[in-house]
Amino acid sequence: MITGMPRIAIAVQDFSAIVALFRDKLGMPVLDISASSVESLGASLAMCVPEGGSNIELMSPSDPATPLSQSLQRFLDRRGEGLFALMLEAPDPNAEAVELSGRGLNVLPLMDGAGGRDVHPNSTHGVLIRVYPVNSFQGEDPGSVDTSDSTGLSGIVRVIIAVHDLDHAVTVYGDKFAMDISETSVDTQRGVRSAICKPPSGGVIELVSVEDSKQPFGKSITEFLDGNREGMYALVLQSHDLTASAKALAARGLKTRAAADSPEVLEVDPTATFGALIRIESA
Repeated sequence: MITGMPRIAIAVQDFSAIVALFRDKLGMPVLDISASSVESLGASLAMCVPEGGSNIELMSPSDPATPLSQSLQRFLDRRGEGLFALMLEAPDPNAEAVELSGRGLNVLPLMDGAGGRDVHPNSTHGVLIRVYPVNSFQGEDPGSVDTSDSTGLSGIVRVIIAVHDLDHAVTVYGDKFAMDISETSVDTQRGVRSAICKPPSGGVIELVSVEDSKQPFGKSITEFLDGNREGMYALVLQSHDLTASAKALAARGLKTRAAADSPEVLEVDPTATFGALIRIESA
């Protein structure tokens, strides 16, 4: 049984640069665990732990002899820097892997040194999904991390996944992962058809397909699908004061723009965030 979506990972080549981006420009509390992760897993890892929402994991390959580093490097070589993996949790990942495989998902063999099980993107509409044990990240309590210089951004409240075949994606995320999912609906203003999938805790998964590519958001999704195939399109964060957050980000050298689908949603240019599109909504 899937119990939550604790985090989503971003893969990059330059670990220190992405840590600086999220800590110094996005103003998030960041726990750098690379001192232990390089030795144990062969990859540099850090965790952004803002208040509310799911965490953001920052990952870079470090030791080319290790499976995790090899997996990260293959992704970077194939797709470039950006959104790498969506993490889910289950009480027993190995037992869950058997269930998921029985429902037709392409579950990979246990990776050496891994704490969870991977589901191949070819059965999840371009998204690498990693199933970890419940409470898989046992890092420092966010309350003890300095948040005095915050930009007011939350963790991930929603991830948008762009797909060609929405009905099939609903079957995958709703039936095969056995998570609650809404009926599909058409949003004429955005130019997409969508469905909302809700793990029991930690974030929301929004599946979208193009309905009208003439609408700005529909056009953006079309361009994404044409250029990157299916997969995670954007991370959605929240702010209690969008204007104040935009000013705080600009003061740190990170400009925002109005999103294609709404002037009340801000976007950070993905060229400034290692290929990961970040959207900011009003809380």
